[in-house]
Parts: sequence; C-alpha cells; structure tokens
Amino acid sequence: MSASAASGRSRSAVLPVPLRRIALAGEPVDYRLVRARRRTIGMHVGADGLVVRASRWVTIGDVEATLRQHAAWILRRLAEWRTQRRDVLPEVWTSGAPILFQGRDLRLDLRRAPETTIVTDLVNVTVCHPTPDDQQEIAACVGRWLCAEALAFAEPRVAASAERLRAATPTVRLSNARSEWGSCNRKGEIRFSWRLIQLPPELAQYVVAHEVAHLIELNHSPRFWALVEALYPAYAKARRALVEWSVVLA
Repeated sequence: MSASAASGRSRSAVLPVPLRRIALAGEPVDYRLVRARRRTIGMHVGADGLVVRASRWVTIGDVEATLRQHAAWILRRLAEWRTQRRDVLPEVWTSGAPILFQGRDLRLDLRRAPETTIVTDLVNVTVCHPTPDDQQEIAACVGRWLCAEALAFAEPRVAASAERLRAATPTVRLSNARSEWGSCNRKGEIRFSWRLIQLPPELAQYVVAHEVAHLIELNHSPRFWALVEALYPAYAKARRALVEWSVVLA
C-alpha cells in the first residue's frame, strides 16, 4: 500500500510516473504529471510531493503555466507537508518520550522489574524491564512488542476478511516498508509494514481490507474496489484519511 491515498500499488505492469522539474518563484520543484480523463488541471500535494493530473490533450506548456499561476499555494502546501512528519519512535528511549500507538500519541513509562511486560492505557506505554536505563535494550524490546501487536491485529482480520471473500487464508508477514502500508503478491502472500499498528484501528482495518481484496483482484479495477467496499463500506473516507497518515511511513 503506497503512501498515497490508496493502500496498495497497482500490481499490473504500470510504469512509474517520472519526475519533472519546474522553477516556482525561483525554487526548484519536482512534480509528477498523470494523464487522466478530466476537463481541468488538478494539483495535489502529499507524501509523494506535487502530483498534477491533466488530460493528454493538455500541453506541458499549459500545465507549467498553471503551476506558475499557483506557485504561492504550491510552495506553501509543500512547506506545510514537510512539517507534518511525525516521529513514530522516540529518539531517546527514556520515560516521557513520545511513541505513536494505534493513532494515539502516548508516552513511555519505564519501570524496573524482574520480568519484562508492556501494557498501554490512554496515556502511557508502560514498559517494565530489568534494565530500564539501557536504551538500546528498551528500543529492541519495544520494537519486538510493536511487531507482535501488528501481527496480532492483522492476522485475525485478514483471516476473517478472506473468509468473507471465500478466499484461502493467506500467509501474513511484516516488513519495514517505508513506501507502502501493505502489499499482496501473486502467491497470495500479504505483507504489512509493522507501522500498521501505529495507525488508528479503523484505518488499519481499511488497509487489511485493501490487501485482502487483492487476493481476488490483483489490480485496482472497479471489480477490485467493489470487493474493498464489501469488506469495508466506508473505504472512500478511510482512503482519503490515510493520506494524512502517510507521513508515518516517510
């Protein structure tokens, strides 16, 4: 699932859209031009930078003239997006450090204990550990816990969604992907970024539905989106909301 509005990249043989560059108010700006059936020139700024959509009949000259007309807006949105990146893991693993879990900004609460346990509440991620002052060990411990929580979230939901589509239950694995929330291959294997557990649960559920639908339709055709809707009726709203959370992957 890419960092854009859709949770997965098209699995068909689609070439990536090349970057173009234009100077706006003296500042070089890269953009991607996507040819689409539309009457106007559309612009969107997100995790993938500036994306422009225009009919194939619109010339590059006309596209770039429009970009220059909206230079102030484009530069402002690019600057705003750069400031939105959220640190998903602490830089310093000490009590009080922020950590993102299921869409909530929590705080680490480190306590010394003979055995390791990790629990969450509305405010804290409480880590009981024999060596709470060992930042490297705490980082590794919490990292393993986040991965375990991601699998515990994803596996039963994948199985239930696959059953609804009468598909075989796929193998579910985690990855450290920074460009997509999830992926599904032709072998019927689904991989999720471990950062899935840092999304709000309703958005993580949409990611699950998206990838499970790829078990049937390995594309982004109307039939594919109908399957997604069957699994997650509010998918369009979740798809839009996921764009704002793509900074977690960046």
